[in-house]
Amino acid sequence: MEKKYYQLLKEKFPQKEQVLTELINLEAIVQLPKGTEHFVSDLHGEFDAFDHVLRNGSGSVKEKVKECFQDAPQVPITDLCTLIYYPEEKLALQKATLNNTQLVTYYQKNIPYLLQVTNYAGRKYTRSKVRKALPSQFAYIIEELLTEVDTKKDKVDYFATIIQRIIALNQAPALISALCKTIQRLVVDHLHVVGDIYDRGPKPDYIMERLYNLPSVDIQWGNHDIVWLAAVAGSPVAVMNLLRISSCYGNLDILEERYGINLRPLITYAQKYYQPKPAFNLKAEDIHEFSDSEQILLNQMQQATAILQFKLEGQLIQRRPEFLLDKRNMLTCIDYSSQTITLNGQQYPLIDFQAPTIDSKQPLTLTSEEKDLVARLLSSIQESEKLKRHMDFLLEAGAMYLCYNDNLLFHGCIPLHENGDLKSLRINGHNYAGKALLDFYEEQVRKSYMHPCEHEDLATDMLWYLWTGECSSLFGKEAMTTFERYYIADKHTHIEKKNAYYQLRNDESICQELLAEFGLPTHGHIINGHTPVKEKKGEDPIKANNKLIVIDGGYAKSYQKTTGIAGYTLLSNSYGMQLAAHQPFTSVADAVTNGTDIISVKRLVEEVPNRTKVKATNIGSKICGEMADLHYLYQNFDKI
Repeated sequence: MEKKYYQLLKEKFPQKEQVLTELINLEAIVQLPKGTEHFVSDLHGEFDAFDHVLRNGSGSVKEKVKECFQDAPQVPITDLCTLIYYPEEKLALQKATLNNTQLVTYYQKNIPYLLQVTNYAGRKYTRSKVRKALPSQFAYIIEELLTEVDTKKDKVDYFATIIQRIIALNQAPALISALCKTIQRLVVDHLHVVGDIYDRGPKPDYIMERLYNLPSVDIQWGNHDIVWLAAVAGSPVAVMNLLRISSCYGNLDILEERYGINLRPLITYAQKYYQPKPAFNLKAEDIHEFSDSEQILLNQMQQATAILQFKLEGQLIQRRPEFLLDKRNMLTCIDYSSQTITLNGQQYPLIDFQAPTIDSKQPLTLTSEEKDLVARLLSSIQESEKLKRHMDFLLEAGAMYLCYNDNLLFHGCIPLHENGDLKSLRINGHNYAGKALLDFYEEQVRKSYMHPCEHEDLATDMLWYLWTGECSSLFGKEAMTTFERYYIADKHTHIEKKNAYYQLRNDESICQELLAEFGLPTHGHIINGHTPVKEKKGEDPIKANNKLIVIDGGYAKSYQKTTGIAGYTLLSNSYGMQLAAHQPFTSVADAVTNGTDIISVKRLVEEVPNRTKVKATNIGSKICGEMADLHYLYQNFDKI
């Protein structure tokens, strides 16, 4: 088998000199500084803010531009950065406000600036990597211009003539746009999304399209992401939950208009059985944009999907006693004659509770009408080509966790007991905890997704457990009190007790143990999302003596009142790590017209004594493996 592998490798490099050339090339690559990693988390469907952070690299682009022109005070840094962030929009504004002569001057001034920044941003990469970052239609021209951008006097006319011809042929806007996007790609080499692309925001599908088209990205699934995966994988209860949340935040247009899912059967059902109740009022940020009739309909739909969710969840709980969720089978705890519920020995009156389709003797049973409705909604979701493509990508690029360049990335938590021991889940006679637990969860996610026609198997039910289970690394709480928040006035019942991890993660020794659990060295870090950092109350996102960094500060606008900021992002380059705190994003129009940027306050997390080289990264390890194979091939070339 080994000999066959080297024979195949020899086919790729049929001449010994080619092997030597590739060896030298790879040896040179691993000596280069590592590329910049960009970490973001909890995007919650807020595309505009996320897109801006992506375009400006959490301030990295402006930093690179300033470095490039530190000896050229005449360069308009803010204006140039705005052009790099939003080339099409900025050029459209210039075209609308400048005459032809002024526009040509603008092109003549900014194309050389952009070439200089491109050259500067690509300095730490091989020419081959820079070439791959260039758009194909301009690759040759840009390469030629990059070669001559710092040209001496004897080639000044040559350089100027190329630019003049580009302008004369009306290709300047396209070239400028190509250069700006190349700069964005070169400044940030790789993006990590530490969970929750989906939730209450209006444009998660836009985010998925953006991520789909990035050259280098990975995703660690969040609790909201898993619900969407579960729905496409065939979980009826996940479908109801997804529809309930979308109704709550007025985001059904995502499903109906952009994913092409037919909600008419649900609308008809909801209007037939439910009257609006205050507990189900719309929670959208822009509630004034919804008419009274739209708000009433969303209220009815939220009620309908909530009851269907609780019915289906109850069936799942009975089907899976190993999940230990018996106390959460809410519809079986109700005294329907007195409209009260008994929880933990305490009786509570129910408010705004309507149950027109519940049989008090069999509260979990779906009516024939409901069975048909659930089947139609599930089928419509699974048949959406766009949604399926997005979930395919989420599965392909995603995982429960990631070990990358000595750092451990995950969205929620590693379930722990209060004494710091790993909390375990027992399934089919096996106990799973720590790394083994997350590996088991990931195996179930992929298994369920591969069998979308299975709706009640363990793997599909496990996706629901990941949303709501006590030992779920994505949920990270004792119980999800959705029912209580709707129907019980006593707010003590609404409390969701967090797993001990969230307190223990402040302890450096606990973090070191978790890194060791995943086979990572003591100098590594845990990079975490999921919980908004309440900065205005003094909470620090950097914990456990710099061992753990929380990067969810709240892209979702509703969290910003609690956090006081609009999100954290993390940057890791060859010099170390920086945490960036962002102010709320206003609009693209404001950014383009006024040069408004998200003000990023950067804080040093770690500075390395020597620049980190590619050799010390995951990619470097892979390259070193390739080099070992090539070295063996070179030494034994004539024998293979």
